[in-house]
Amino acid sequence: MRLTPDQSSRIRRKPRVEFTFDDLPVSGHDGESLMVALMRSGHLHLRDAPEDGGARGAFCCMGLCQECVVRIDGTVVESCRYAVAQGLTVTSLRQKS
Repeated sequence: MRLTPDQSSRIRRKPRVEFTFDDLPVSGHDGESLMVALMRSGHLHLRDAPEDGGARGAFCCMGLCQECVVRIDGTVVESCRYAVAQGLTVTSLRQKS
C-alpha cells in the first residue's frame, strides 16, 4: 500500500548524454549530477582512501565530505557538485593494480 500517489510519470528529464568513466561508456541525463549518473550505472567505488586503500564513494551528496571526488580533464572535482554533459571523460582516483 502506498501512502502517497505514484508521481513518477510526472518527472520530466532532460535528454540522455553519453560520457566515459574509467574508459567505460556511461549515460546520464544532461545537467544531473555526475554522482547520480555514476551511482545509477553501478559505479560506487570512485576513489581509494589514502591511508588504507579502502573503497570510497558517495557519502554526504552535497559537497562537504569530498568522498566522491573524481578527475575530469586533469582536475579533481566533487562528483556530487558537477553536472553531467555530453562527452565528459571521467577517471576514478582508484589505485590501479
